[in-house]
Amino acid sequence: MESEPVSLIITPTTDTPVTAVMTQVQEILIDVMAELQSHLLSDDDVLGSLGAMEGIGRLVDAGRVALAADVDARSDTRTQNESLARTRGCATGTDLITMVTRVSAREAKRRVRLGAKTRITQVVGATLPARFPVVAAALTAGIIGVDAAEQIVTGLTDLPSFLAPDAVDAAERGLVASATGTITAENEGLPNAGFAFPADLIRGQVLQWKALLDPDGTAPAEGTVMAARSTVGFGPFRDGLYPLRGGVTPELRGVMNGIFDTYLSAHSQPVPAEPGRFPTAEEQATHEAEEQVRIDAGEVIPGADQLEALDTRTGGEKRADILRGVFDAAARDAGTPKLGGAAPLVMVHVNATDLLDGTGVGWADGVEAPLSISTVQRLVCAGGMQKIVFADDAGEIVAFDLKQRFFSSGQRKAIIARDGGCIIPGCTSPPGWAELHHVLPWRHGGTTTVNNGVALCWYHHSTIETSGWQIRILNGAVQIKAPPWLGLGRDWLPANQHRAHTTLGR
Repeated sequence: MESEPVSLIITPTTDTPVTAVMTQVQEILIDVMAELQSHLLSDDDVLGSLGAMEGIGRLVDAGRVALAADVDARSDTRTQNESLARTRGCATGTDLITMVTRVSAREAKRRVRLGAKTRITQVVGATLPARFPVVAAALTAGIIGVDAAEQIVTGLTDLPSFLAPDAVDAAERGLVASATGTITAENEGLPNAGFAFPADLIRGQVLQWKALLDPDGTAPAEGTVMAARSTVGFGPFRDGLYPLRGGVTPELRGVMNGIFDTYLSAHSQPVPAEPGRFPTAEEQATHEAEEQVRIDAGEVIPGADQLEALDTRTGGEKRADILRGVFDAAARDAGTPKLGGAAPLVMVHVNATDLLDGTGVGWADGVEAPLSISTVQRLVCAGGMQKIVFADDAGEIVAFDLKQRFFSSGQRKAIIARDGGCIIPGCTSPPGWAELHHVLPWRHGGTTTVNNGVALCWYHHSTIETSGWQIRILNGAVQIKAPPWLGLGRDWLPANQHRAHTTLGR
């Protein structure tokens, strides 16, 4: 795309020269954006334009950070005789910033935090340099972005005060060099020196510098050691999810990774073998022969390994399901503390008509977001229900069913002993995580008995109505039929069962 060159003619007024200049720059950018047709650019031009636009954005961001920090400082009644915010009818500097810029309070505070550490401070009779002058200079020059600057400033601010200033300064110079791709004394001769790293990778380099400067990772405070602690909380409900907020220590991250990796890689080993090597051809042949014996005995459905390819969950979704199983198992564990004399329960309330018709929603105690009716039906299937009848007019309880429709602990033990865990072939979910499923749903007359219950993991239980798997129990034995689209035949075959029942190898 060809266009006329843009010339910048600055004619500032005497009253507000800087504002006038910025207004002219803004008008030029408006004209550029009006002419920009990125879909018509070549590959090289679109990438070049992206880099150039980002450079402009970095300069603009640096100005926004500096100005926001200055407005906030002028609004601080502790350092100013008269608060700028209050003279403009605002309570705080953040309020004034949001009124002028229309950004969120969160974004305004973000700019102020970074600007406070990268601005020159004017005090009575003296000018104090920025706390992080190298980051400040890089921001002003537009060669580092706000996100990378935040990573550096936040990470180095957390360092203990007893460290030598020269060491912290070296870390700042080295990190800015990594973010900008410059060569300094701190990185000369090192691998990747001169390469500009994205902000996400700068975060990891900040951690490396902190580990180098402060190996213990803690600072003594009043005779105690202040160590980081894991914390977990929930954000406001949005887009069907409660976002998790918090953080975990490296130790807990390692524990969690161990659990996740164990189950995510459950099918990764083709044949049991010594660590670090794959099976020999002879071992593979022996394994295949044993598998054929199990197939002939009806203990394994042929092609069950194809199930893994049918699992469309992302890695994050799988980890969430694993975490759910861990919490479910903990809730059922005898050692888990009781609440009101009972084990932890999820109490869900739903209108009886909605439950029978498959419409409406349910509500869990302590959770403001509704549950889908399919989720409620699955919870009823696994955890049971108790019917309570209310008067139509005043909501008075007029009757409640003493009979609770849920599998007892004894029934659960019996079903797990028979099934050994989830009955879907190829599923390696631990037996302790299994939910109990009514083969004939209770709403269709099914009973809560061992001969009408099977073990399913949460994932297969939540998809059993749509996945196409069929289940039946004949003479106390569980049988399953694979979905037609799986291409495994349409015969009823024995489901997974507890390994104590197998005769293979006896």
